[in-house]
Amino acid sequence: MKATLEFNLPDDQEDFNIALDGSKWALSMWRINAFLRSEIKYPAEGMSDDTFNTYVIVRDKLYEILDDEQLKL
Repeated sequence: MKATLEFNLPDDQEDFNIALDGSKWALSMWRINAFLRSEIKYPAEGMSDDTFNTYVIVRDKLYEILDDEQLKL
């Protein structure tokens, strides 16, 4: 099975770049998630509760956004 994406360049250059960079976006989201997970699982000594809770809120929001778009890490 094959799938072919076609773009009318240069008119569709922005859409082409988005399609081309999809794996970079996925890796970037994975790295952000890994950072947040690490900060939550192994908080720095002296980290305030507010900072910790902010990491949790941001990670939860990341999951919510990914879920809304039906994306998985």
